[in-house]
Amino acid sequence: MAEWVTGKVIQVEHWTENLFSVRLHAPIDPFTAGQFAKLALEINGERVQRAYSYVNAPSDNSLEFYLVDVPEGKLSPRLHQLQPGDDVMVTKEAAGFFVLEEIPPCETLWMLATGTAIGPYLSILQEGKDVARFKNIVLVHAARFARDLSYLPLMQQLQQHYGDKLRIQTVVSREQTAEALTGRVPALISNGMLENAVGLSIDAQTSHVMLCGNPQMVRDTQQLLKDERQMSKHLRRRPGHITSEHYW
Repeated sequence: MAEWVTGKVIQVEHWTENLFSVRLHAPIDPFTAGQFAKLALEINGERVQRAYSYVNAPSDNSLEFYLVDVPEGKLSPRLHQLQPGDDVMVTKEAAGFFVLEEIPPCETLWMLATGTAIGPYLSILQEGKDVARFKNIVLVHAARFARDLSYLPLMQQLQQHYGDKLRIQTVVSREQTAEALTGRVPALISNGMLENAVGLSIDAQTSHVMLCGNPQMVRDTQQLLKDERQMSKHLRRRPGHITSEHYW
């Protein structure tokens, strides 16, 4: 059984009408960048809980989570209403294996995310631990509209921090903008547009691909990489080129 602690909300950032971030303080155990916790509220006598990845670096003493308000959801609309000073329950111990220590050696590490699944990558890059072993890191954030790219300023700050090691690319699927590619991630890999924009290739010889977010994107991209790039799912007992985490 998970051990729960009480967290105190210190900030709620409303990015759009349904995207928001919650910052809180809570006496949790140390975690590894890329892992997730569960948040919970008591609703009508029932503890309603959901898993959310940490956005903050483990060395940051305030905890940050990036969420989407699902109108028909049991928990997210309530979390969206939180105010500084409110209490929220958090699992004391983090979970998950979507961490750099699980990634085999490679020249270029691709971090592909949709929506709120950008969180674990931001945690990893803000912490900076174990990134030196990759020559190149590519951070791709895909969303429906440019206004949904909430953490683009932080992505740009990280790019400045890492210099030539880190390349960032945004993708939107419902509009066209000068700053982002338009389309879905699998299609932009298949037609070569993503690699052309970044200036690096995705191949089994030099690359490892991390996929996080919409399960359809994860499944479609995995299949594409297997069929067109001869890349395989990474397992501890059988090293490969693709590491993935579904976000619901």
